[in-house]
Amino acid sequence: MKLRIVFMGTPRFAVPCLGALIGAGHAVAAAFTRKDKPVGRKQVLREPPVKALAREKGIPVFQPDTLRGPETERILRNLDPDAIVVAAYGKILPKNILDLPRLGCVNVHASLLPKYRGASPVQQAVLDGEAETGVTTMRMAEGLDTGDILLQERTPIGPDETAGELTVRLSELGAGLIVKTLSALEAGTATPVPQDEAGSSYAPMLTKERSPVDWTRTAREIHNQVRGLSPWPGACAGFGAKRLKIHRSRVARDAGGTPGRVLPGRAFTVACGGGTALELLEVQPEGGKKMSGTDFLRGHPLQGTVLKNV
Repeated sequence: MKLRIVFMGTPRFAVPCLGALIGAGHAVAAAFTRKDKPVGRKQVLREPPVKALAREKGIPVFQPDTLRGPETERILRNLDPDAIVVAAYGKILPKNILDLPRLGCVNVHASLLPKYRGASPVQQAVLDGEAETGVTTMRMAEGLDTGDILLQERTPIGPDETAGELTVRLSELGAGLIVKTLSALEAGTATPVPQDEAGSSYAPMLTKERSPVDWTRTAREIHNQVRGLSPWPGACAGFGAKRLKIHRSRVARDAGGTPGRVLPGRAFTVACGGGTALELLEVQPEGGKKMSGTDFLRGHPLQGTVLKNV
């Protein structure tokens, strides 16, 4: 049976979910998304990716400042959805909205709940060096990502995979999982499982304060930082009075030396804590373009220099 759906989502992660609902033949009555945001130096307004797809498919778009208040509830009651599907929307749904659809509100979350609740589950899993993650669909409750689990799908994390690359894969997994979840809910075969609070953890929103590299950490830990903060906000180090953004790295052979010292050789390799070393494969100097680490060294012979924590 095809359902009447209201979709709530904002970034690229949510786009495959909306596309999958449309592709499965469900009637998407409306898409709720965040406000258009100014981007770039010229602060040009850019619409969220979900809005772009919804407009392309002729789906009405709503961008309310808040979901609290009578106006949003009135709109949703008039839309009369069987279910509200939420994927990286970025707003909290109040109880009156959670209770509105007959099949409830279902969230697609990019972690194996109860681990990594919160705003940056993909990035935090990579930062922590996890070998596995996944996606979870849950029936939403008033707490932050605390609702009963409906379905989960697992996937390994590649040792050099960035958070950006992993997010793309998880968005596709989530798209397939939400279609399966809605089918199970409608058929009455879904078995909600309460989350184990003892196993819960929280992934806070990322900020640029997490960007500076501490070279006294091991190469593996710094490599995870580079991967986990890619593409934003990015790991960075200091050379001279400038910042150097590190886009890609790999763990090199162990090497002694003062942590942060650029080791001799053609490759851009830096000594790290515990006698380990990290090769910087792709970097971007402040005010410049991305380039390979070896190309950067040709123009900036830093061998023997100690990179700063900035």
